[in-house]
Amino acid sequence: MTILVTGGAGFIGSNYVLDWLAQSNETVVNLDKLSYAGNLQNLASLKDDSRHVFVKGDIGDATLVPALLAQYQPRAVVNFAAESHVDRSIHGPGEFVQNNIVGTYQLLESVRAYWAALPAPAKADFRFLHVSTDEVYGSLGKSDPAFTESNTYEPNSPYSASKAASDHLVRAWHHTYGLPVLTTNCSNNYGPYHFPEKLIPLVIVNALAGKTLPVYGDGQQIRDWLYVKDHCSAIRRVLEGGKPGETYNVGGWNEKANLDIVRTICGLLDSLQPRADGKPYADQIAFVTDRPGHDRRYAIDARKIERELGWKPAESFDTGIAKTVAWYLGNQDWVANVQSGGYRDWVQTQYGGQSTPTAATA
Repeated sequence: MTILVTGGAGFIGSNYVLDWLAQSNETVVNLDKLSYAGNLQNLASLKDDSRHVFVKGDIGDATLVPALLAQYQPRAVVNFAAESHVDRSIHGPGEFVQNNIVGTYQLLESVRAYWAALPAPAKADFRFLHVSTDEVYGSLGKSDPAFTESNTYEPNSPYSASKAASDHLVRAWHHTYGLPVLTTNCSNNYGPYHFPEKLIPLVIVNALAGKTLPVYGDGQQIRDWLYVKDHCSAIRRVLEGGKPGETYNVGGWNEKANLDIVRTICGLLDSLQPRADGKPYADQIAFVTDRPGHDRRYAIDARKIERELGWKPAESFDTGIAKTVAWYLGNQDWVANVQSGGYRDWVQTQYGGQSTPTAATA
């Protein structure tokens, strides 16, 4: 048996591939175009593992994807492939429209043709799982109830709008063509292999480098934080037992303000790798101008997936963030490598050659 994972060299996708192969002998065909955040170093431990078949390519390639489906005959497709950084989408929305909307459309069409030709038993068992985000629901007030699967879509950034559009396409391909789809909408992930443009890895990396720890606005933007390995276990459970056509919200039950996240990381670093001058890392915090359209609060109500599929996160924020900081401290070579090339090109474009980024994102 085989599954096809798209975007499997990115942050969440690579964690999923590693997690899958740690628990299963089922082959993973990993399709990733290796854009700036795709990193095969994440998968270095699988270099000689015959269960992992890596293919460099785009989900929108109408020749390659059908050929892969025909060759490997996967029983499921798990779609992580997406542009996923809000700041990038503000500066260059076209790439997000192309990759997240047009790319998802073409992938759906390739998968639909493959699925339609399967023998009846394989056709009945096949699943297409689309990984999405809580940002499609928009922003919450401080006292609003958390997002449920029935919340109206109200995206506020080019990124979240492109993901909302892809979610709608997936839903339509189920209701129009019968494609057996599953959709997950997750809260903010964190953990190993997180590209250092996002809040948590950026704070860790900048702190250790003696750089400013930039915080947007007043730092009171609230997010629900989900340890990436918990997310991986949720996707496995949805793939195994989810009902076709259904959406499942995946959250960590960890609502935290961005400033509190930064201070927590500083406290851990103070204990694990103190500054040479003995001063606290929190001295490096600097408040900077907020980004346009910054959503104030996200929160996930993950009761449906617990009620229907028996899943809940294993990590609290305290245990997950401790593991994350320890991982970055123990993998400085990975950090140095990922900060070269494409990442530095992005910093130059985003921040106009300043010595340090001016804002962390979440």
